[in-house]
Amino acid sequence: MDDRAFRTAMGKFATGITVITTNIAGEAHGMTANAFMSVSLNPKLVLVSIGEKAKMLDKINQTGKFAVNILSEQQQDYSMYFAGQIKDERSIEFDWISEMPVIQDALANIVCTVHSKHIAGDHTLFIGEVTDIVIRDGEPLTFFEGKYGKIVTNQPT
Repeated sequence: MDDRAFRTAMGKFATGITVITTNIAGEAHGMTANAFMSVSLNPKLVLVSIGEKAKMLDKINQTGKFAVNILSEQQQDYSMYFAGQIKDERSIEFDWISEMPVIQDALANIVCTVHSKHIAGDHTLFIGEVTDIVIRDGEPLTFFEGKYGKIVTNQPT
C-alpha cells in the first residue's frame, strides 16, 4: 500500500485534538497532536507520539516533562497555530501548573514526567506519568478525515 492509502485509513479514526506543551528555561513551547491515549490507571500513565522531525521531540527529551492539553470546540485556533497552519506570530497566554505551561480553558490539562520512551518507526512514543491534572466542562474539538469537527448531540424534538 502507498502512504496516501495508509493516511486515508488512519483518518477514518475520529480523534480529539491536544496541544502538547513543555517548558525550557521559563519559555513555553507547544505542538498540536492527535496521537494521544491513556495507558494505565495504576500508575496513571498516558502516551503521546512525536514525529522525528518535530521540534518538540528534542524539547521533551531535554526537559523530561510535558503537558497534554485536550482542546475544547472553541479552541480550533490553538490547534491550527501550534500545528503551524497559522503563520503570524501570536502572544499566547499560558496558565502554569507545576512549572509547566498549559492552555487556558482546555477541557483538561494533564502534566506528566516522562516515564519511558520507545522509538517506533519515524516517531518516539513518550509514556508520561501523570503528576497533576485540571479538568473543565465543555465539548471537545474533534478531527476526522483531515477536518475539524464538533460533537453533535441528539436533542429531543
